[in-house]
Amino acid sequence: MSNKQLEVATLGGGCFWCLDAIYRDVQGVERVVSGYSGGHVPNPTYEQVCGKRTGHAEVVQVSYDPSVISYDDILYIFWRIHDPTTLNRQGNDVGPQYRSVIFYHDEAQKAAAERTRDETTAARVWPDPIVTEIVPFDVFYEAEGYHQDYFNNNPYQPYCVYVVDPKVKKFRKSFQDKLKLAA
Repeated sequence: MSNKQLEVATLGGGCFWCLDAIYRDVQGVERVVSGYSGGHVPNPTYEQVCGKRTGHAEVVQVSYDPSVISYDDILYIFWRIHDPTTLNRQGNDVGPQYRSVIFYHDEAQKAAAERTRDETTAARVWPDPIVTEIVPFDVFYEAEGYHQDYFNNNPYQPYCVYVVDPKVKKFRKSFQDKLKLAA
């Protein structure tokens, strides 16, 4: 039995398959679960969320060990692995379910989200203004089982080949110091 005290980050940045694949590679991340947050329909299905009427965003819940990786570093990765300047869109994925959003779990997370957003803006990482929502966490609904660890389970699916894999490769190249060590 582990005595680790894990913390949770809830993040949306386009299709949850991309975020899931990336955060699974991060040192200190113990668990990643794809799901839905920010909507008004209880226990939504993927089809309902894609129908754009539930208000939910596709998100991941990242459980991490803060003695290994900080919430700031989780966010530092977040700001760079998706485009936080496009409203309700990531590439060809369009709709409110693909919005850029940070659901903060406490005031410290809210302050970190605002601070790292401002630092990312000042660093001119993106040429356009960041439109990421920073809102209080309410409820998380776990996505259907086939969405969990989707990239690793479906590496040759076309979306994974053309969208997820390039993002994962870019992340691995840019954040080598944050990668889990090979077993």
